[in-house]
Formats: sequence, C-alpha cells, structure tokens
Amino acid sequence: MSTIGKLELRLLNINDYDELKESMIAAYDNWVGGYWKEFHINKLLDIFPEGQIAVIVDDQVVGCALSIIVKYDHFGDNHTYKEITANYTFNSHNPKGDVLYGIDIFIKPEFRGLRLGRRLYDARKELCEQLNLKAIVFGGRIPNYSKHANQLTPKQYIQKVKQKELYDPTLTFQLANDFHVKKVLKGYLPDDKESREFAVLLQWDNIYYEKTTDKFTTNKSVVRLGLIQWQMRHYKGVDELFEQVEFFIDAVSGYKSDFALFPEFFNAPLMAKYNDLSEAEAIRKLAGYTDEIRERFIKLAISYNVNIISGSMPYLEDNKLYNIGYLCRRNGTYDTYYKLHTTPDEKKFWGLVGGDKISIMETDCGPIGVLICYDVEFPELSRILADNNMHILFVPFLTDTQNGYSRVRYCARARAIENECYVAITGCVGNLPKVENMDIQFAQSVVFTPCDFAFPANGIKAEATPNTEMILVADVDLDLLRELHRYGSVRNLIDRRTDIYQLKMMNG
Repeated sequence: MSTIGKLELRLLNINDYDELKESMIAAYDNWVGGYWKEFHINKLLDIFPEGQIAVIVDDQVVGCALSIIVKYDHFGDNHTYKEITANYTFNSHNPKGDVLYGIDIFIKPEFRGLRLGRRLYDARKELCEQLNLKAIVFGGRIPNYSKHANQLTPKQYIQKVKQKELYDPTLTFQLANDFHVKKVLKGYLPDDKESREFAVLLQWDNIYYEKTTDKFTTNKSVVRLGLIQWQMRHYKGVDELFEQVEFFIDAVSGYKSDFALFPEFFNAPLMAKYNDLSEAEAIRKLAGYTDEIRERFIKLAISYNVNIISGSMPYLEDNKLYNIGYLCRRNGTYDTYYKLHTTPDEKKFWGLVGGDKISIMETDCGPIGVLICYDVEFPELSRILADNNMHILFVPFLTDTQNGYSRVRYCARARAIENECYVAITGCVGNLPKVENMDIQFAQSVVFTPCDFAFPANGIKAEATPNTEMILVADVDLDLLRELHRYGSVRNLIDRRTDIYQLKMMNG
C-alpha cells in the first residue's frame, strides 16, 4: 500500500488517458485486453463528462469511476454488460434517463486499502442526488466465487458473503457501501472466468429522488413549525376569542411558519357562560361553536398562508360527543381528526366517546399525523402513521398537573425515537375559574427529534418556557429523517422483526 502526499478527486479529462491506461492494465492484470481504449474514454467524456470521475494521488491518475445515464425500463434487470453499453458504444446513454449506471470503477493495486474506492462511490452518490436520478445500478463481479463454485451456487455464495462467512474483494466492498443485491445475472461478462461468468446486479437507492411532474408543488425539506402555548383567559364570545387566535397566527406567519399548532380544548373559556349547567351540558353547548370555529380557521389559513392544526374541540355527531380537530390547509381544504382514547374523567364528567378513524393527512410539506393528548400514550397509533410515511406528528394536549404533562411529554419523546419522526406538542397554561373540570393547566411546548448524530443529543429541538403564554418556532429537516431511515446508528423502522410480530388496522 502506497503512502499519499496529495489526494484529489476531479472530473476525468482526455489528457489523463495514458496514466489511466496504466492504472487499468494494473487493475485488470488477469484480463486479456482488460482496459478501455482512448476512443471509449473520449466518447464518455463527450456524452457525459460529469459522470467520469478520477482519483489523483500526487498528480498521478490511480483510479476512476465511469458512468452513463440510462432509461432503466428499456433494459430491465435481465441485461448483459454488452446490452447496457450498446455493444460498448455507450449509445445507450440517455440524458433524460432515471438511473446512473456504473460502467467501471477501479483503483491501481498499490493504492488499494486507502478507501479511495469509497470516495469514488460517494462521489457517484452525490452525482446521483444532484441529477435527481432514482438509483445507481451496476453489475458487480464476484471474483472469489471460482474458489467455491464446486460447493456453492451463486445464491449460496452471495448469502455467505452477506453474512460475512466468506470474503469477496468486490462484493464485500460494495455491500459495505450500502448497495443491495437485486439478482444474479448469468453471462453478464462472458470473459469473467473468476466469477464463472456470473455477476451480481447491485443497486443504491437515492432517498432524495423526486419523480418529475408538470404539477406545481411546494414540497420542501426544511419545515418551520409554530407552536402556540395558549393562556387560558375569559372571552366574551367567539369574536374576542379569535382576536387572540389571529394574533398568534399572524405572529407565526410573520416568521414564515408552515404550521401553526393550537392546544387541545383551547376554546374551553367559552364554557364560562354555561357554568350554571352541569359539566356534560356545558361542554355540549361548547360543541355548538365548533363548525363556526373551523370555518374561521380555514379563512385564516388562507389569508396568512399557514397550515393550521386547530387543537381540538368537542363535537356532537349522531348524538355522540367526540373530541375532534381540523387540519386547515392554506389552500382552503381541511381534514378532520378524532381523539380515539378518552380518559376516565372525560367519560365520567362529559360523556366523551372515542372516534374510530386514524389516517395520514397530506400537506404541502408532506404527510403528517395528529394524535390528541392521551392518544400519544398508545404507541400503536403513531406506528401506524409512521408506516404510512408520516414525518411529523403533532400532539395538541391539555393537562392539569405536572404528572399528567409528564405522561404526554415522555410518551411523545419515545414516539419520536421509535418512529424516526419529529413530534411537536403544545398545551394550555394558566387557570380558568368559573369553568368546572377545567380549573388549572400545566404545559411546556416542545419539538422532539430522534436521537442520532444529525439531531440534538437529547432529542429536543426546541422547548418553550413552562407555564408561560408564548409561541415556539422551530425548523425541522425532513431530509435528515430520510438519511436516518437508511443510515442511522439504529434503524427502528427497518429493523423491526415483522417475521415474528406485526401491527395492523382492524378496519382498512
């Protein structure tokens, strides 16, 4: 293994050819004529210069990665090297294709062991992401297979290499660089005697790939959350309540927030005028405001250009009292979400019943989920949402004591870790005299994250001052979640043992 003075990764140019040829011949010393001719390199540089990457050590070309772009559906998984390269002419290159296809990658033998090949693979991955291509695909050799061909089928050999029972200088390296095996190809490279003419079709998926569309979209990777920690106070009516609501929406919109989150039962002060009634009767009077509140939220979402999660409110439906809320999108549409689990006091004093609908909700910032207060203490719900590609979970809550708040807080924090998502919680603070069963509140709004290197070590992105009326604004990066799903220190979603346990919805 040679020592390195100066290392550079750059695009290949035709003036590199003589040194490139020398490195190729050394790398493929067991192959007759095992190097690309100058006209081949010229063609690649002409049609796709950014796909040809060289490793330069002390001003000497010691390796490179050669690539083209293909429309992969035109070839499918059952192709040969000759077919994918259009008989080595590279006329198969299609600038409008969707896959970066690896033609070759090699390092001069005396420079192996310095992780130079890994740098070339990383450069390819960056190129794939920059060009918004779906994946990197190539046929990989299995040169050590010839030593085991009499005892093992290619499938058995690959499995043993994957389980690290056997070592293959090519396949072991490719698996370590996050490529996965798609299938075994026979006759891919007819002259590859070491691999017995077998090859392994390998693929690396670009997790940032977005299918092109003619439809205008505002999907973004960094999403700004605005959490409203709401002070309970008396209001004369809905108009006065919404003066305060609009003040907060105006504030989070001024910070260009994508979402405004309100707490559970933030509108409870309106029950004060019904304090002469029983708790059950008073909350049913409160339910009479819910449709009007929804319509006001929709108008504010449009006018302030922010998606509003309305916390929750009581709602009478078929003579049953539910706890519901609305996602009011800034495009004027809305979705309804239900609290599924009611607490013993909610049943006892109000006669609340749980809903039976849990669903992912689409927004211009990607799919989200909402669980109202007690629901976050049931891990199955958030897992179902995560299985449906939920990236942000919103939890509006109302807790009277610190121990009640702690249940919500620590369960929400766990949901962020186990589902590899962001969780935003917000609640009401202060006291509310003259409203039975709503006397005191304790809250601290927080945005939780997974716990890995790309996130805060304690899993807390931002948190408000406890028991103080305020807004909390925080940015969450969805790209970091995509990286975590595939490359995290632990991968809770991928590593689940679905062979021994599964979670499913009873209805749908």
